[in-house]
Amino acid sequence: MIIENVDFSRLLDLPSPDKQLGLENYEAIKLFDLCGLPINVTIFNSWLVILLITAICYFSTRNLRADKMPSKWQLLIEMLVSWLQSEAKEAGESKNNKYLGMATGLFCFIFVCNLLTFIPWFRPPTASLSTTMALATVVFMAIPYFAIRNAGVKAYFKKFIDPIPLLLPMNIFSEIFSVLAMGLRLFGNMLSGVMFAGILSAFIPLLAPLTMQTLGLLTGTIQAYIFALLAIVYSSSVKEKGEVN
Repeated sequence: MIIENVDFSRLLDLPSPDKQLGLENYEAIKLFDLCGLPINVTIFNSWLVILLITAICYFSTRNLRADKMPSKWQLLIEMLVSWLQSEAKEAGESKNNKYLGMATGLFCFIFVCNLLTFIPWFRPPTASLSTTMALATVVFMAIPYFAIRNAGVKAYFKKFIDPIPLLLPMNIFSEIFSVLAMGLRLFGNMLSGVMFAGILSAFIPLLAPLTMQTLGLLTGTIQAYIFALLAIVYSSSVKEKGEVN
């Protein structure tokens, strides 16, 4: 069978004083096996977030017509895309939209994960180290992709020996650890917020968690923006010929 050992009994668990809070809630809760691969809560909730984003985009744009007034959802998406487009052009110093798709995807995924924390049982995938490091890996792979696309292989490798060849090891470590820091920063901020709200909910069931989640939504939105912006900055480290460095 493709799907085996199905167990959703702990998917709707709520935080309580007698349960461990932290990584155990995200990585160790296996829901089922898919073709022999264990699917835990982190992976399952990531799929839910991706499905939700896809559904919103589809139903908001499926009836696009030049002679028809856009829906509120369509206007909201257009505002988001226009805002990220201007940020991508400014941060990447590029006249086209080459970084827009990556920035929009990262921002929407992180933002929706944070937004769904208002659902008490939802464990945001971004509060799992495996997810945030996977997002960081996307950025790490995007850096050489856009650099080679912008200026070629020679220009990409040349940046590691600028201004002098002695800086080669430092420049390599700088690129690796700067991207790793993005994943660790996002993981720390998201996990700390979820754990703090979970602990408070055990003592003050309604008021404190709601207040913390509202504050967490604001900080989570900022984290999504920062992550997407840094992804653009790192990916545009090697400019096209004729662009400003």
